[in-house]
Amino acid sequence: MADTIDRQRRLLLGAALSGMTARAFAQTATSARPARPPSSQRMEPLKHVDAGVLSVAYYEAGPADGPVAVLLHGFPYDIHTYADVASQLAARGCRVIVPYLRGFGATRFRDPAVIRSGEQAAIGADVVALLDTLDIRRAVVAGHNWGGRAACVAAALWPERCRGLVTLNSYLIQDISQTIVPGHPQLEAALWYEFYFQLERGRAGLAANRREIARLLWKQWSPEWNFDHATFERTAAAHDNPDYVDVVIHSYRHRFGHAAGDPRYADLQRRLALLPPIAVPTVTLDGDRDGVVGASDGNASAAKFTGSRIHRVVPGAGHNVPQEAPEAFAAAVMDLIRG
Repeated sequence: MADTIDRQRRLLLGAALSGMTARAFAQTATSARPARPPSSQRMEPLKHVDAGVLSVAYYEAGPADGPVAVLLHGFPYDIHTYADVASQLAARGCRVIVPYLRGFGATRFRDPAVIRSGEQAAIGADVVALLDTLDIRRAVVAGHNWGGRAACVAAALWPERCRGLVTLNSYLIQDISQTIVPGHPQLEAALWYEFYFQLERGRAGLAANRREIARLLWKQWSPEWNFDHATFERTAAAHDNPDYVDVVIHSYRHRFGHAAGDPRYADLQRRLALLPPIAVPTVTLDGDRDGVVGASDGNASAAKFTGSRIHRVVPGAGHNVPQEAPEAFAAAVMDLIRG
């Protein structure tokens, strides 16, 4: 999910060079190109566990007693966003957990009557439910797109469970009260899919053309990422989940106030409406070739991070930094694990 609170400012700034960021940390630019070709390995075998309203399918790597990193993918991606990041972190002694989000891959709702909600409170609560079920007291939570939002929600509302946060595009908790405020026309054009999904035509289009829409967004959001057919198909299979369309459509309609939330998350959503600060140690990343959320110096969102925070711009990377520049993303996670 590519929208953020300060998207308009980011788009106008473009690939701005950064100076000092919140809490006196210096920005560090990291090479966006991996030292070796991206992994084509499938993240298998999967494990399955009942956590909250979901039966979660997830990939695990690394030693069982290592510091935990939970890596969260977005839309329209899947766990293979982290194929290289996971192997790098596991090699450094981390226990890595990479779950399929609700509506993706082999993750399923346990009750057919549960609302197929994609709201931010739901995906954040899913992270903590998974930590509870796996008996993980604290973890670095890291994500991009929807996964970055889920990680931000978990860090803001359950800071005692988060050793640190890595997120793309800074503070991703949605201010739903402001979604009626229009952005710059260039930004509005980049977010065409959000408006398309408000219509029943958009629901039918996603159901019929989920692969074509995903491929188009990948190209628009990461214009310099030359992914091949096999890389795309490895991920696109996760969009055949029977709940994919319902969850995606609900997510985009809820954030515009056009769909009611699941009542079980109403209290969490009220807390998120206050745009709570994030107090856990954080590394925020921007790709300087992001085709939808322009890179920034991080200052616009600095006040939302009340703990230590480093902001970095990753040269040459688009919107999918974990897959386009896995070394940069893995380094951010390791910075937090090392303290």
